Amino acid sequence: SLNGDVNKGVDIGGRLGESVRAAADGVVVYAGGGLRGYGKLVILKHSENFLSAYGHNRTIRVKEGESVKGGQIVAEIGSSGTGREMLHFEIRRDGKPVDPLIYLPDKSK
Repeated sequence: SLNGDVNKGVDIGGRLGESVRAAADGVVVYAGGGLRGYGKLVILKHSENFLSAYGHNRTIRVKEGESVKGGQIVAEIGSSGTGREMLHFEIRRDGKPVDPLIYLPDKSK
């Protein structure tokens, strides 16, 4: 939106323990719980420009430095600490968050 607030991603509802899959091929550049507000977090680097991030996981299924394929399971859905089971999903282009919905497969088809 134009008023300066950047949408830092989307929260996708799911069931506890449900698989979280990589949006595309990439390398795991972060897998851990060190960033406040994200719970257990996985960050994949897809190219020089693109990263994707998957937060609030219950379990992380990949290690830093590992190469993953699109669709590969990288984590299991956890809860946000608000008691809601969900995945927090972000895509960053050149370090800036972009609308991830344009990169998600269209489920309506």
